[in-house]
Order: sequence, then C-alpha cells, then structure tokens
Amino acid sequence: MNNYHLNTTCIQGGYEPKEGEPRVLPIVQSTTFKYESAETVGKLFDLQESGFFYTRLANPTLDAVEKKIAALEGGVGAMLTSSGQAAITIAMLNLCKAGDHVISSSAIYGGTFNLFNKTFRDLGIDITFVTPDITAEQLMASFKSNTKAVYVESISNPSLDIIDVEMFSKIAHQNDVPVIVDNTFPTPVNFKPFEYGADIVVHSTSKYLDGHAVSLGGVIVDSGKFNFANGKFPAFTEPDESYHGIIYSEAFGNAAYISKARLHLMRDIGAQQSPQNAFLLNLGLETLFLRVERHCKNAQQVAEFLENHPKIEFVTYPGLKSNKYYNIAQKYYPNGTCGVITFGVKGDKETCQKLIDNLKLIAMVVHVADARSGILHPASTTHRQLSDKQLVEAGIKANSIRLSVGIEYVDDIINDLKQALDKI
Repeated sequence: MNNYHLNTTCIQGGYEPKEGEPRVLPIVQSTTFKYESAETVGKLFDLQESGFFYTRLANPTLDAVEKKIAALEGGVGAMLTSSGQAAITIAMLNLCKAGDHVISSSAIYGGTFNLFNKTFRDLGIDITFVTPDITAEQLMASFKSNTKAVYVESISNPSLDIIDVEMFSKIAHQNDVPVIVDNTFPTPVNFKPFEYGADIVVHSTSKYLDGHAVSLGGVIVDSGKFNFANGKFPAFTEPDESYHGIIYSEAFGNAAYISKARLHLMRDIGAQQSPQNAFLLNLGLETLFLRVERHCKNAQQVAEFLENHPKIEFVTYPGLKSNKYYNIAQKYYPNGTCGVITFGVKGDKETCQKLIDNLKLIAMVVHVADARSGILHPASTTHRQLSDKQLVEAGIKANSIRLSVGIEYVDDIINDLKQALDKI
C-alpha cells in the first residue's frame, strides 16, 4: 500500500483478502490457535517460524490494524496496546530502567505527567521536565550520561503547544538518544513525526484514530531509523536470557525496537488490545482522512468566533494568526493541526462551570478528539493532581477550558456556545 494516497491506505491498508476471504477485516475473537505438531509450536516460540499462537502476543485482527497504522506513520512496525497510557509505558520501559534518565516536555497530558512524575520516579527513572519552547542550547544542557529517551507531544493536550520536533530530534541524536512523539492530536493525516527525525510514535487510539469513542486503545510505531546498537542500549545488543539468549539488534535489524517491545514487554505486562477493539479501531481508521479535515475546518471557524467574543479572555489555537505558534504551525501543519481548542472565559472556575453547564449540544465529557463535540475544565478534572506551579508549566490556567470540536454542522456548535456565553 506504500504507493497509494494516505486516504486509500486509511481504507485498505493492512489487510489484503485472498480469493474467497472476507472483504472486511474479520474479528478473530480467539485467545489461542490450533497446530498439528509440537514441533511447529516449538518453532513459533523459538522465533524460527512466524505465526499466531496466543493473542496476548499477536492476533490476526490486531496484526492487520498494526500494519495499517505503521503504513500511515511510515514506520517498519507497530504494536497495539490496551490504552494510550499502556503504549507510553511500554514505549518508555523498552528503553529505560532504574537509574536511567528521561527528558520530557512539561506540556503533556495530565495522566502522562503523573505516569512520569510518580510511577516512573517510583521505579527509579529520573525525569527532567523542560518547557516546550526550550532553546537548542538549553535542551542540550539537559542531557545526562544516563539519558535514554526524549518524550514530547507533537501538539500538547490541552495547552496546544507545538513542539519543534526537528530541533528536538537533532539535539537528541547528537546525544545518541531517540525521540518519542505522542502524535495523538494531529494524527498522521496532518503530521508525520518520522519525516522530521523522530524515532518512535505513540497514539491514544481512543481519540481521532478510532473517532467514535467506542474502543479504548493505544499504539506504538517504530520508525526503524534509530541505531539501538550505538552502545547506550545494551538490552538490544546483549543476549536476552529470558528469550533463548536472543540479541534483538542482530535478530531483527531495524525492527529491533518494536520486536523487543512485543517479545519482552507485551509478553510480561500483557497490556494487549482486544480483537473486538482493534476491529472497531479499524472501522474508525477507514474514515480518518475525511474526519480530520472536517474537525480542523470546524475548529478554525469556532476559534475565530471565540476570539471575537467579548466574554472570552483568550483563545489558543495554532490556526489563528494571533497564536504564538502560528508560524511554526505553517511549517509542520500546512493542512491544519487538530480539532481541539483551549480558551478562557473572563472569570473564575465557577464561571467556567456555569458556561459548561449551560451547553446543550456540546457535552461535558472526560474525553477528547472524537466525532462529537465535547468540553472539559482541565484544572479541575484531567490535570487536577497537578500543583499550581505544575499547571503553569503545563500551560493550563484556572479559567482554561478545553473544547474538542466535533464534525457536527459548525453553525450548530457556534450557536450552542453563543447561547451558553449569553448566560454568564
């Protein structure tokens, strides 16, 4: 499918039915698979043959969806997980252990911040949070001898900071360290991090990729471009005695990272996506190209409406010329960024709540980036565990509201906001 347009890959990538097989990707809802001989199963476990033997490691439905997403991002392989948090956890633990160090943007989703700041620190992994607008010189100074990864969100949730992925990747590679990019908001329709030097991409597939808010999941995609045999990552170049002494860099070449993620961490952690959810995810992927275009078009119009409303204190949306990221957005996102807007009303938390309570079409949901418009007050929900200082570092104000603009008729979205604003 590499020669086809992205839209065509969204629809037909990953699954190529043969004569007499189902035209639509089937759900293989089975935990296990039958074989005729112990020898064959033994070869599967020894990696001498490829095939499916237990869904915790691989499944035909998941395999097809993984191939589609890898093709969309331009990677050598992908692995679905049970959630976006699981994808981030495995992506990081595939590189880091106790005593290692990670550099992360401070402008990231609240759940990811807590994962790094609490759980990873408890595991002995040191984290340095840096501002998304850090200079190349400041970023270079943040590296340590034990730094093993740099983590950023291409467009941050919910502050909508845009990371200079090319600069982050350049500095990271000068330190022999890979860059992991959470590309959930722009999706590969609007941005492909691998084209700007990133090495690993993660998504919460529960968002735009699924698009309907029906299937929880995550995915890790390997670019295949980073050299994990550079001396900083012995887990890839030394024998893994838990898997027959395999040396991942030798056995899998440029797919060593994603292979180790599956054979080691998915085996041990078991955070696998269900075949049913993978099937539903695939249905969402088929319309991804069309949906993202409408999300961005609607969001641009809604952002312009809010920017000109007298009761709005600020609007953060990279498509607005007044936005500080407008120029860099033209470089990385010429076709649009995402359907999420952050704005602030003139008032306090109670004013924010009154606005949200008076909305009729736009629902208050702890979710973002699906077909239906949704709204949330991050400081009292998704980011409520953060201190005031951490909220500032994450770009979240007390009166910040996250609006996920759906694909409904845009005038209906704007009119709902208008009537609710009239009541505050």
